[in-house]
Amino acid sequence: MAQTKTQFGYRRHPDQDRRDGDPAEHAVVVVGAGPVGLSLAIDLAQRGQSVVLLDDADRIGEGSRAICFSKRSLEFWDRLGIGQRMVDKGVVWSVGKIFHGDHLLYQFNLLPEQGHKRPAFINLQQFYAEAYLVDRVEELPNIDLRWRNKVTGLEVRNDHVVLTIETPDGPYRIGASYLVACDGARSSLRQMVGAEFAGQVFEDQFLIADVKMAAEFPTERWFWFDPPFHAGRSALLHKQPDDIWRIDLQLNPDADPTVEKRPENVRPRLARMLGHDKFEFEWISLYKFQCRRMERFLHGRVMFAGDAAHQVSPFGARGANSGLEDAENLAWKLDRVLRGSSPQALLATYHTERSAAADENIRESTRSTDFMAPVSPQEARLRKAVLSLAKETEFGKRMINGGRLSVPSVYESPLSSADGDDWRGGPRPGTSMPDAPVAGEAAFLTEAFIKAGKRFTLLAFSNGADIDTPEDVGVIRIGGPDGLADPQGLASRRYDAEPGTAYLLRPDGYVAARFRHPTRAALDAALARATGHS
Repeated sequence: MAQTKTQFGYRRHPDQDRRDGDPAEHAVVVVGAGPVGLSLAIDLAQRGQSVVLLDDADRIGEGSRAICFSKRSLEFWDRLGIGQRMVDKGVVWSVGKIFHGDHLLYQFNLLPEQGHKRPAFINLQQFYAEAYLVDRVEELPNIDLRWRNKVTGLEVRNDHVVLTIETPDGPYRIGASYLVACDGARSSLRQMVGAEFAGQVFEDQFLIADVKMAAEFPTERWFWFDPPFHAGRSALLHKQPDDIWRIDLQLNPDADPTVEKRPENVRPRLARMLGHDKFEFEWISLYKFQCRRMERFLHGRVMFAGDAAHQVSPFGARGANSGLEDAENLAWKLDRVLRGSSPQALLATYHTERSAAADENIRESTRSTDFMAPVSPQEARLRKAVLSLAKETEFGKRMINGGRLSVPSVYESPLSSADGDDWRGGPRPGTSMPDAPVAGEAAFLTEAFIKAGKRFTLLAFSNGADIDTPEDVGVIRIGGPDGLADPQGLASRRYDAEPGTAYLLRPDGYVAARFRHPTRAALDAALARATGHS
């Protein structure tokens, strides 16, 4: 992990030296300096909020862990100022291949069309992502990142919370108007509020091995059912930066983890797969997984995000990416509530939107796992039939489930305005804004959205007339003498745009409303709804 800082020293903070007995008060405390907590803190800080970020360790986690980051996550990281660094280091890919035995069943392309700034996915070890996020945090003076600060106590009051924090110098206490728990699958804060998980725990075990080797495999996602080198089970291969390759092997449910993780036992397995043993181990781990979530993501002034709120299987890259969607969904809402520009009830829509997204991710992950590792005779017969059909039919290929890859969530939300029936296509309210190439001050719509500021933005396709826009709403114009050009016509096609068409975009890049010919009254009504005022 060259040229990245991985360990950080503990530093005593003036909050620990208060003599009056009253804890220092802060607007927002985020617990957990993983990708979700770091991204949330950066987003809030860029909106002008002061954030205390606590982590019980003093180093970035070891092992690659999450590696697949989606187009949606990269667009979020672009807004945080670090997307390009992630892409420059990461391995770009969009093609996946599914094998049965040694036979290629089919392949797919997750981004077959051109005209997007970001690729479908990059593969990047989580420790790199965390290191780059920490570097960005250190550039922002209104984030106070405190390493080796472990939360050991929580008192929930009507209008704030009080935390007890253990450090190498002993305990101290701080208060917060709002607390966001991003402290992972074993969240201690989840236990402190007495919340339980509901869902399914899978008994199947998977071996992860990151190996360093020179290989000529293409930068694609390769998945095998019943491969000749691992009979009766499944396997997965991904390329990472630095000539590191991720290999996942399904094991028997009763396999002994201690025995299976020994390098002398892993090496012959991988040698059979790769046809050689010229590789070095970087990381070996064994895991079981669960598809579960909290009943409520909000507990008074305490909010939960990422693995602290929900967990899914790793197949489909829905874990880290859904956590990052939590962060971007919550940040703008919390910012508005702290500023007093939206009622506190707006925060309830964080649970409404993101718990529904978690349910969708859990459904997809459960289906993938049931297909890859059937536990009943009926599931096994179904998989056998589908794999047989896939050799001869297109519909059989579409039924294969080797992990449905992460896509942007769709919100059936109280913040979205009702939609008319005169649309042939384009993103409907509650969906993520599609990118497209433009010409002018920005090369892509996602860049123009960043330039418009961290606020609600009207995307307007010119009909030659000015739209009466609320003062605090940004504007992106396509066409007309002062607008961006649409040289390939892709923006108009992707937004089903006629002259006069407009979209109201939320600060997280989701569509709040769309109009064929917006009036000021219609815009005001949509904005009121999207900001929690109706």
